[in-house]
Amino acid sequence: MEFIPRSLGTRPRLACEVRAEGVVAARAEDAFAVLSAVARVPLTEEIVVPRLTAIEADGAATGSATNDVSSGVGGDPAGRAAVVAAVRKALDAVCLRTREVTLVVPDASARVLLLDFDELPAKPAEALPVVRFRLKKLLPFDADDAAVSYQVMATAKDGLQVLAVAMPHELLADYESVVREAGFEPGAILPSTLAALAGLGESAAPALVVNAGRDGVTTAIVKAGVLLLHRTVDLGADLRADQQAGQRADAAAAQLAATANQAPLAEREQAAEEWTRQEPGQFEDQNDATVAVETELIAEEITEQIAQEIVEEIAAECLTETADEVAQAVSVAAAYFEDTLQVPPSAIHAAGTLGAAALTALLKDAHVGPLAVREMLHSEMLGAGASSAGTLGGVPLGWLAGVRGALTN
Repeated sequence: MEFIPRSLGTRPRLACEVRAEGVVAARAEDAFAVLSAVARVPLTEEIVVPRLTAIEADGAATGSATNDVSSGVGGDPAGRAAVVAAVRKALDAVCLRTREVTLVVPDASARVLLLDFDELPAKPAEALPVVRFRLKKLLPFDADDAAVSYQVMATAKDGLQVLAVAMPHELLADYESVVREAGFEPGAILPSTLAALAGLGESAAPALVVNAGRDGVTTAIVKAGVLLLHRTVDLGADLRADQQAGQRADAAAAQLAATANQAPLAEREQAAEEWTRQEPGQFEDQNDATVAVETELIAEEITEQIAQEIVEEIAAECLTETADEVAQAVSVAAAYFEDTLQVPPSAIHAAGTLGAAALTALLKDAHVGPLAVREMLHSEMLGAGASSAGTLGGVPLGWLAGVRGALTN
């Protein structure tokens, strides 16, 4: 199983990402990865996903080989069944014919390292044992019994830099079995941020990417397709901004819909009527049915505005004590960016479940920046079947960064 597939056009047209907050799936019809269908299935806070907890991955990790894996997928049989069900539901919602899928896993379930070599054999079969040997003292698990893949990032007269990805075999097998139990076949497995980076292409302009979620934050810098930094921090506590905001906002929206014929709607209708009285000429020649339609449209607009305000308010409330750790990780990455490239980052590309809006608020509150934050996905990456993504009630754009990148090849 390759973590960094080298053959163009070989990845499946389906991708699915498993995170602590939930499962997201997407489909694209070709390598341009315009998403034609997307789906999201949330997981409860009790569901856990495995992560390696011994060390941070920053390109020069140190630590003993302890095989320190937090737990299996789901944490217990009930949790595992919930993850399998979520994967099945998300993929069933977007697949047409193929059952082969690229699986995107949490960054903290693998180790991503940048290694320097004086030289490396040209043949992969000969180079892989050399890479694996270098990993022996850098991994918190047995390098000999691990899935390892590598890619040459840059070459120079005095050596070359290699991107290496390693994951315990038992953990890899656990994730693969979850996909198979859901009725699909894993065609490739990628860590979340490496998958998201693929969606940036090989632009000559350097980019700083922040992939933040409930359990961890990864910062990465890439320039012209070359990875310069990849650092994952296990937050050790829940970062609930996206999950709680999404769940509570969905509940609030449902409550608003359920009470559509009760007092809240009457209040909104009254507001709409007051609005119409301010412009009496607009409805002078319209019949009662037309006025009713206009009133209902105004009421719906007010309802959506109220729901959006709820989302923003809850997102602000849910910036927990881990906000300082996220802000610190971003600050360190921004400083590394400027020291390495001699220019400050023009913007942050946001991936993950925290989202650009919440990350902006978090950094502002921590006095980091000013740094512009924007989502990695934009409207041109969404086909008609995925056009609701990023809107109220749709799949948040940050959730889709990994699966969209996984479909780009």
